[in-house]
Amino acid sequence: MKPEWGPALAHVALTTSLCLAIICTGVFEGVSVEVGFEHYAERPVASLPAFLAMPFNSLINVAYVLLGWYWLQRGPSGPRYLAARGTRYLQHVFASMALLYGPVQWLRIGTQARVAALLDQWVTLPIFAWPVAWCLYLDRGWRPWCLLGLECLSLCSYGLALLHAQGFELALAGHIAAAVGQALRTQGRHGSATSATYLALAVLSCLGFVGLKLCDHQLAHWPLFQRLTGHFWSKVCDVLQFHFAFLFLTNLNPLQTLTREGKAS
Repeated sequence: MKPEWGPALAHVALTTSLCLAIICTGVFEGVSVEVGFEHYAERPVASLPAFLAMPFNSLINVAYVLLGWYWLQRGPSGPRYLAARGTRYLQHVFASMALLYGPVQWLRIGTQARVAALLDQWVTLPIFAWPVAWCLYLDRGWRPWCLLGLECLSLCSYGLALLHAQGFELALAGHIAAAVGQALRTQGRHGSATSATYLALAVLSCLGFVGLKLCDHQLAHWPLFQRLTGHFWSKVCDVLQFHFAFLFLTNLNPLQTLTREGKAS
């Protein structure tokens, strides 16, 4: 029997493969990306194979896979979610993104290949766009073309990297601002004290994700960050960011939206 989350995982895998195919055409040849172990504070271990050369920055990617698998298997929260096919699909897509993001990052760490670095950057953007899509669904109901359009717009925004040396950073900052802004708006309309707590934790984790990664080399001067580096802890924050985003989105209370969808299904 085909698992319920199968279509969502297939859609994410297909989109990721399409991004890889486009990158391989050379269209992003002019984009500046960091390639090489010198860009990481963790020192590579020469005696280990390439995919474990930086063991901590490599193995942390298993956490994304475990998180994605957990949320793929986890059922919807509460009886109102049982009738919401849209909610289940949104959860499965977001979980699939986490599940596949781990291998993409591990490929970048292990190979230090330009293609892998570009793919890592590109697929980051639709991940941040998906909570925006989820929040819009809670406000407006199930509109597949709206969700598709939003994700296409997100993917196209990576073109900023061709126009400016910091184009990717600008696109990512815009995605983060949009995700936080839309989450605050949805919290005001459908939230509770519980969802507000999860939203605050997700935002704090996001700050840790960005800040620790930017300060990777600077933090390495401190003994605490010489083995488990800032980049490693930024990935821990990223995994927590994913998890708290799930908890926030699944603890909102969009009664009218889900009631309408439940009747329609």
